[in-house]
Amino acid sequence: MLASVKRRRFLQSLVATSAGLPLLAVSTARADEIASDSKLQTVRGGFALDANRVRFYSKAVKSPFRVMGIADTHLFRDDERGEPHRPYSVRMARAYNQTRHFKTGEPTNPEAGLVEALRLAMEAKVELVALVGDMVSFPSEAAVEWLEERMAEAGLPYLYVAGNHDWHYEGMEGSLEDLRRTWIEKRLRPLYQGQNPLMAVREINGVRFVALDDSHYEILPEQLEFYRAQVRTGKPLVLLVHIPLYAPGRSVGYGCGHPQWGAATDRNFELERRPRWPQAGHSEVTMTFHREVFSTPNLLGVCAGHIHRSSLDVLNGIPQIVTDANATGAYLLAEFLPADG
Repeated sequence: MLASVKRRRFLQSLVATSAGLPLLAVSTARADEIASDSKLQTVRGGFALDANRVRFYSKAVKSPFRVMGIADTHLFRDDERGEPHRPYSVRMARAYNQTRHFKTGEPTNPEAGLVEALRLAMEAKVELVALVGDMVSFPSEAAVEWLEERMAEAGLPYLYVAGNHDWHYEGMEGSLEDLRRTWIEKRLRPLYQGQNPLMAVREINGVRFVALDDSHYEILPEQLEFYRAQVRTGKPLVLLVHIPLYAPGRSVGYGCGHPQWGAATDRNFELERRPRWPQAGHSEVTMTFHREVFSTPNLLGVCAGHIHRSSLDVLNGIPQIVTDANATGAYLLAEFLPADG
């Protein structure tokens, strides 16, 4: 009964937030260039979403394969090594100690949620596990090590992109960009498996999974250029980000690229003990990235986390799917299939 109610609420959310929304206006010269580039072929087909399962169709996909997306596990395991940082981890250390399973409603916890999702990934014989941020609630050595051990035991290829909590000790001095850089190097570096923490790509059966770190709500110039380089390959792309991209009708905190994002609309900086969003709002690079993503002809979709609930928005025909929090056992199973014709 609880599962059916949650499913009904999810479907109602899709109708409320997606139906009737205007398509994003794309007017920049760069967006026109992307859309008309003779090197690109429109490889995007249809998609079908059923709760936490999605199917992408493309003529460029020659053989079917599966990928699992996992976000917002919020592991909180810690040990004596974390003692010096306890003043900065106290809130998030108790935020998700016990949760309710996303299907059954029974009590569960983040570690059980991850173990269950990885078991299902192995059963489904997925080709990739996309860890889409907030895998830990703060950069605890014990939690990161536990995550590494579980991924090694599963033996599945994975691609990791950080979330805002992965590197954030609340109340610690420093800019968000500096703190991200510091704790990536001190704690998170092993999860990247030698790849660039801010931008990486993994190709499977001709589909490129592009991971970009937008965990402080901004896109850097080198990330924009990296994305453009992936677009120019003409291959089908899937964009992996932790914070979803803004969609009309969504709140300021929902997504990266909201035109009203900035100091005046930052409601949580005191609670999260972090610097307030900039008075000037998003950088031009971030806004350009947002426009270009939703005009990319070979982008199959965007997969994200962050908001701890399932959602779907379709902008200019491109779906953005957000997975529910893995702290509740949730995951997104994506299947890539050849399109007919």
